[in-house]
Formats: sequence, C-alpha cells, structure tokens
Amino acid sequence: MEFGRWYPLTAADAHAPDGPGVLQVRVRTGLVEYPRGKSAMVHYQAAADVRAAARALAAAHPDADWLCRHLIDLADPAAAPDIAARLIRDFAARFGRAPGAP
Repeated sequence: MEFGRWYPLTAADAHAPDGPGVLQVRVRTGLVEYPRGKSAMVHYQAAADVRAAARALAAAHPDADWLCRHLIDLADPAAAPDIAARLIRDFAARFGRAPGAP
C-alpha cells in the first residue's frame, strides 16, 4: 500500500483521481490531541470518486488548513472500503479513538 505525495485539500481538483480509492487527510501544521497521543491525521475515507470526496471535505471545512493524499497503487478498487476501515481501526487502536477533525 503506497500513498502519493501530500497536496492541499483545496487543490484536490488538480491532484486527486476521479475514480475509486482511499484518501487520507491531515492538518498542515501541528498535531491533534487524541486520548493516547497526538497525530496530524484527521480523516481516512474510501470513495468511489476520490476527487469528489476531497472536494466535498474541502467544502465542508472551508477554513481548515489540511493536506490530502491518496493511494496510488490500488490494484483492486473493490478493496478500498476494507483498506480505509483497517486504517481507521489501526489508528483507533493506537490513539484511543478514530481520527477526527480538531
């Protein structure tokens, strides 16, 4: 599993694919406090259209200074929901809850 490079969430139209995949979102600077530590991550998501999902997140959080990236080696698009669920589950196990916006 390999994610591409980070780009501003507001620039997803230029970087995110318009097909299925998994996206990851983090704060640009600083860390978010979780019950068992700190992390920059605020969101993982499987989407039928990664570009549309990133665009919707940007619209829902217009003042958030977030970065986004997506899986670049998704061999089986049908696996995207399971991959995102595993990322969320592993994050929650490590940090004490699922990732979420500050």
